[in-house]
Amino acid sequence: MDDTQLMKGILEGCVLGIISRGETYGYEILSCLESYGFHNLVEGTLYPVLTRLDKKGLICCRKAKSPLGPIRKYYSITESGAKYLEEFKDDYKTITRQASIILFEDTEITTKEEEE
Repeated sequence: MDDTQLMKGILEGCVLGIISRGETYGYEILSCLESYGFHNLVEGTLYPVLTRLDKKGLICCRKAKSPLGPIRKYYSITESGAKYLEEFKDDYKTITRQASIILFEDTEITTKEEEE
């Protein structure tokens, strides 16, 4: 299965979630994603995501010299990015709950919702 489109949307939310924890840079984001199991990501996948988030005004970027020498782009979340992230989390939770019920006939999820 080609999971490219599915991954694209989820990746934006995950990258925004990482940036929301504090200012960071590209390689650090890639390392964090890898530590959570996203092993097939490369810079060519991440940087377009960062560019989209920046163009949407969800993150801001500053350039500064890194402790190791070359200039780096450091990313931080904006106020609208934080709001977008909260909406993304709510939408993600709803969609994954609905998909789990359909795909896995997960009646446990249905039962928990009825109890709430």
